[in-house]
Amino acid sequence: MTTLLLVRHGETFDNVNQVMQGQTQGQLNENGRAQAEALAEQMAGRHIDAFVASDLKRSIDTCEVIARRHNMKVVTTPLLRERDWGDFTGQFIPDLKDKPWPPNVESMAQLKQRAHDFIEKMRSDYPNQTVLAVGHGIINKAIQSVFYDKPMHEVPRMTNAEVRVLEL
Repeated sequence: MTTLLLVRHGETFDNVNQVMQGQTQGQLNENGRAQAEALAEQMAGRHIDAFVASDLKRSIDTCEVIARRHNMKVVTTPLLRERDWGDFTGQFIPDLKDKPWPPNVESMAQLKQRAHDFIEKMRSDYPNQTVLAVGHGIINKAIQSVFYDKPMHEVPRMTNAEVRVLEL
């Protein structure tokens, strides 16, 4: 059985400013870096076999802080990227209420397929290992939705630098 320590990246400037980041790189702010350091301290004594991150900067930066304590490198995967919000990307989130969704937003079916593919990759690439994986709010929610076979709205929102444990 693979143990997945699923983490949401630390806080970013866009999180604070309520900007829809989607698949933009994003940058940790001071609080986000402190969250990553605190999580690294929390995980310092835990055995972790591999560190995996989304290939977006905010997740890589968070994961590298934690992996450094274990003297390990971070492997990246686009499977852990945040949902592609299409034309909503870069917009002020409160302004999007009641706006029709653009056709170029990644569909729920596509998002959940990526989540499924990620889970299968973790099982096949890291059998009987513990993997710490840093993703994003919506893809992490989709991973849990697929894993627990629950609708997305039944999966509680993850806060920045929060960890959830899934036994795959």
